Amino acid sequence: LFSLVVYRQRNRISKEKKRSDELLLNILPSETAEELKLTGHAEPKQFDRVTVLFTDFKGFTQIAEKMSAKELVGELDFIFKKFDEIISGYPIEKIKTIGDAYMCAGGLPTANTTNAMDVTLAALEIQDFMQSHNARQTSENKPVFEIRIGIHTGPIVAGIVGIKKFAYDICGDTVNTASRMESSGDAGKVNISGTTHKYLAEIKEQTISLKFSYRGKVQVKNKKDIEMFF
Repeated sequence: LFSLVVYRQRNRISKEKKRSDELLLNILPSETAEELKLTGHAEPKQFDRVTVLFTDFKGFTQIAEKMSAKELVGELDFIFKKFDEIISGYPIEKIKTIGDAYMCAGGLPTANTTNAMDVTLAALEIQDFMQSHNARQTSENKPVFEIRIGIHTGPIVAGIVGIKKFAYDICGDTVNTASRMESSGDAGKVNISGTTHKYLAEIKEQTISLKFSYRGKVQVKNKKDIEMFF
């Protein structure tokens, strides 16, 4: 009887541990989660080349005012789940959603040299999904969210922020510039910086299938003019 009780107790503890580990991995990258479990904290890390992607919806506030809370949350949930599925096909880490904005990055927590291409290809898949989704929404006379996508590549610092409802986050000028790429873009297009374009050009065998439209140097708020490409 004692052995049976011990067995059941161990089995229950094992299941609870598995569940808590799965929840932790849904919040943090695996390497960071493991470090947190082993040491109780995770050191911030510097990455020299990370590609950051931001998405946002044009006129979101005005559209949201015409929808019920349930409809709005349901629509965002459906769209962002699809974004999650798309980036899961690449070595890309989802960072967070902020209202109607979606943020992810390639090249961390494991550094690589393909992150500019990985993120750009994911962005094009997101663009294609939104086009087909909006076509269905229009045919059913439902609200349409036009998406802007911005991408920039550069150094960042990544780590856990806060102690309550903590989150894995990234910071640095690269993040700010990626956000400016989104806000300086057009709905339905992927706007990339000249820096990201340079890294894409280095991967020649894959870049052949990509088409770029040079925008020149575009004025950006609180920054010097930045070269951009659609």
